[in-house]
Order: sequence, then C-alpha cells, then structure tokens
Amino acid sequence: MIPAEVTGYFQYLSPEYNIINMPSSPTSSLNYFNDLIINNNNYSSSSNSQELMISNNSASDEDHHQSIIILDERKQRRMLSNRESARRSRMRKQRHLDELWSQVIRLRNENNCLIDKLNRVSETQASILKENSKLKEEASDLRKLVCELKSNKNNENSIQREFEDN
Repeated sequence: MIPAEVTGYFQYLSPEYNIINMPSSPTSSLNYFNDLIINNNNYSSSSNSQELMISNNSASDEDHHQSIIILDERKQRRMLSNRESARRSRMRKQRHLDELWSQVIRLRNENNCLIDKLNRVSETQASILKENSKLKEEASDLRKLVCELKSNKNNENSIQREFEDN
C-alpha cells in the first residue's frame, strides 16, 4: 500500500487501486489496517505471516497502551502543576490583598492623626489670633494713653511755665 496524506484523512491505494478512506486517528488507523491485513488472504502468503501480524498487533497495542499511560501521566502532572500554580496565585493574591488592607488601616490612622493635628493647629491659630487682636487693642489703648499723657504733660509744662512766668 502507498500512503498519501489528504486533508484529515489518509488514503491508501490497494494493488487493485481501490481507494480506502480512513480517519486520521492513530488507534483506529492501526486497528483498521491490522484487521484489513489479517482478514484479507490476498495480502498474506502464509499462516506464519498472519501470526507475525497478530504478534505485531499485540506489540503495537502494548506500545499504544503504553503511550496512552504516558499521556495520562503527563496530563495528571500538568493538572497537578496547574492546580499548584493556581494555589500559589491565590496565595499571592491573598497576600497582596492583606498588604493592601494593612496599608488602608495604616493610612486611615495616619489620616486621623493628621486631622487631629490640623484641628489642634487650627484651635491654636484661633486663640493666637484672638490674643493678637487683644494685644493690638491694648497697644492702641496704650498709645492713646501715652498721647494723652504727653498732651497732659505738655499742658502741665505750659501751665507750670505760665505759673513760673507769673
């Protein structure tokens, strides 16, 4: 037989040029050909070749079974690896979330401290402004008093001069 690959199917030409279409699945292809060879007396010359084909079939079945086991083991390892990776990813995500919550708590505390400090500074500023206003008023009153005293003193001096002059 001569293999020729055609879109998803393998076509084989028998010596009589009959085209046999067969799916590209390795297991069905192998079984199909083994059945075809074993059941078709035109292709086997003796019973020894049939026994050889049967032993080849069992050997290839064992190889096929072994390859399925290997694929299953790989699939299981991959699934286990994916689960472990997902678990690590969830742990990283949880750790990050915990860090973010810690940061939120720390920033809220810091914000509250800053608000308290701002309130104290605002109260202090208000009391200082009140005291400053009071001091300005006292300074103004003292200036007036000084002016009055100077004025009175000048008046007294002028009165005293007048008295002395007289």
